Amino acid sequence: MHIRTITRALAVSGLLLGATALTAPAMAQDAKTITGGFDVGPGGFPKNFNPLAATGGFTWLNTYLEPLVIFNAELSAIEGALAADYTVSPDQLTYTFNLVEETWHDGEAFTSADVKFTIELAQNAAAGSVFAGRLGAIESVEAPDDRTVVLNLSQADGGLLSILAQVMILPEHELGSVAPESLATSTWWSTSPIGTGPFKFTRYVTDQYVELAADTDYRNGTPKVERLINRYFENPAAAVAALRAGEIQFTYVEPEDAKTFEGNDAFRVIEGDSFVVNYVGFNQRVDLWKDVRVRQAFMYAIDRNAIIESLYGGAAKVANCGYVAPHLVPDGLNDYAYDPEKAKALLEEAGWAEINGDQPITWLTYYNAPQAANVMAAVQAMLAQVGINVVPRVVDVPTYNGIVYKEGTPDWNEFPLVYAGLQNGPNPAGINVGLNKSQLPPAGANIMRIEFDDLSAAFDAALGETDPSQVDARWQDVCRVMNEELPWATMWVANRYGVASSDLVDFVWTPAPAGGPYAAHPENWDIQ
Repeated sequence: MHIRTITRALAVSGLLLGATALTAPAMAQDAKTITGGFDVGPGGFPKNFNPLAATGGFTWLNTYLEPLVIFNAELSAIEGALAADYTVSPDQLTYTFNLVEETWHDGEAFTSADVKFTIELAQNAAAGSVFAGRLGAIESVEAPDDRTVVLNLSQADGGLLSILAQVMILPEHELGSVAPESLATSTWWSTSPIGTGPFKFTRYVTDQYVELAADTDYRNGTPKVERLINRYFENPAAAVAALRAGEIQFTYVEPEDAKTFEGNDAFRVIEGDSFVVNYVGFNQRVDLWKDVRVRQAFMYAIDRNAIIESLYGGAAKVANCGYVAPHLVPDGLNDYAYDPEKAKALLEEAGWAEINGDQPITWLTYYNAPQAANVMAAVQAMLAQVGINVVPRVVDVPTYNGIVYKEGTPDWNEFPLVYAGLQNGPNPAGINVGLNKSQLPPAGANIMRIEFDDLSAAFDAALGETDPSQVDARWQDVCRVMNEELPWATMWVANRYGVASSDLVDFVWTPAPAGGPYAAHPENWDIQ
């Protein structure tokens, strides 16, 4: 305990010295400003400005860009954003959206043409869109007038609204003349993007911060503060140091750090379900994982309950499939209780000594926080006890995405195994993109190249179910197949934490998967 305390003290003192060297935004000195580390930790996506390529960071993107629909702050329902309201046909094949009246930040009118343009662009993999495979059910987009958009589907898709909540609407008059394949590398995203949100993009100081200014013409009212600033930090500890020093008013924090703010009236600790399942992913293009007994051995070798108690402080739930919500988990699942002897027996049956033996296996992750390092070290030690030698490799998010989404024939040995997380709620369809064989890259996010027929059929049946009384049963089928076939070694669903200065007024942050988006209403945020 004393060693950890000393180590942290040294780290914080060094980080504080580093923080003082950062160039502070000049405008923050004379304008009402909220500064935060909005892209720190899970849910953030540092230095990504292209919402079509985003796999996180929507908490920040949604301050100046907006989707058609959005989750409420409780993540319990979807409501209108740029759509004032919407209707869905009984067969769930036609979605009609009535749009709000709004202008882009350059004064041009927002219309249905922008929505049509954005959705069709998001469906185009050539644009670098991560939504291409997820929006495949949309057969056509109609814009019968300036305020109406109609989506026609080829088949019902129970996850469509949840996906549309992450598709930020873009200006056709700015991007319509740009070749889709040029958008991914365009500097427009980080120099002069325009949106319809409550704040306008003003500048990006490379690797330091992004600054936004209030849009005084925003339809829901002029924002209470004049500036929003998103500071960039290498890790959560650096952001926590800046928070304590009063340099920022909000950041994501690790559970261990959250405890240190409890009882301190100068701060408010925000805790909530992450709606993200953490998993060890088996790359199915690698022969190591073809035998289900090897995948089962992984599950039996890892003492998930011990890790949750010792490293998460009990603030996580064991996942025996992609879900932990009771209405999505059927009875009779294998709980894969910790049993290293059973793991060894399964590996022997599968011929692990001949398949791999003690050869090191790269274990890739983008999680760079101390807690994740401790978790991976614990898992590494447990696997070693049964004869599986994994070697963690930590990279940043852009590098990770570049490796796992690489087109053509990647070097599969770069990522035979990953430690990652994927949205498993509030809409259960969230994990379809990572497991369905229809979602292989580049169209989708099935980065482990899983092509299990029974699993894909279960997902397709759940997504296509139009009887509300049968939806939960369909997702329970998905859970059951995951538990039996183990496309992933599912670990847990953990809580997440943010800490906000008590000086903030009406500030809303939700530990949403991918950072949301959700209806945070940043136009109402204020600071004393």
